[in-house]
Amino acid sequence: MKKLGLFVIAIGFMACQSENKSSNTADTANLATSTDSLTFKYDSVKVYSKTPVSINKTVTDTSKAVISYPLFNDEKINQFIESKIKLTADSGKNYKTYNDYASDFIKGYDDFKKSEKDYPQTWFLDIKAKVVTQKPSYLSLLNTYVNYAGGAHPNSIFTYINYNPVTHQEILLDSLIQPGSMVKLTAIAEKIFRKNEKLSATASLKDGYFFEKDTFKLNDNFTVTDQV
Repeated sequence: MKKLGLFVIAIGFMACQSENKSSNTADTANLATSTDSLTFKYDSVKVYSKTPVSINKTVTDTSKAVISYPLFNDEKINQFIESKIKLTADSGKNYKTYNDYASDFIKGYDDFKKSEKDYPQTWFLDIKAKVVTQKPSYLSLLNTYVNYAGGAHPNSIFTYINYNPVTHQEILLDSLIQPGSMVKLTAIAEKIFRKNEKLSATASLKDGYFFEKDTFKLNDNFTVTDQV
């Protein structure tokens, strides 16, 4: 899968380089502007609960919600990243800002503590979007979501975000392969999966895996790197 994805991306980069050699001054200026738009710094929103977890004043731990994200010079990129991070919220929750998201999580804890005063644990929400790959026409981020709001253990999700800063469009897996190649790519990926899991070509995927109808399928969580 990585080899095929890299091949497609490599062709794209080679084409860009070829065009740059014969491009005029205006094209060069556009590339420079695109590169400048990828300049960023990390920022964050932090909201802490004022509700004590214990009546013991020596216990200072408290529930918190932290959202960390890159802030680019290009506002369209920022809006795209923010929209993706907000998708991690519970179904039916629509927030205007990162602060609204974090504050609502803490409000949930505060409301819970009103009825469960003896509850001995804190809650936490930790969302961190980190830049993985940064090129003029390809931006990839890893969004790490970790949430604990009671229960036996935290919940965690790791999602890659792929974006074209030139066209301002999300990059989907289908756009990186030739039309009609998904079946072939899936077959290659399944062979690799079965080899890594030490499964025969005919072994059932029913036990120990969560494929719909017990049929292997590629998901759309991916990134493209220089590693083969």
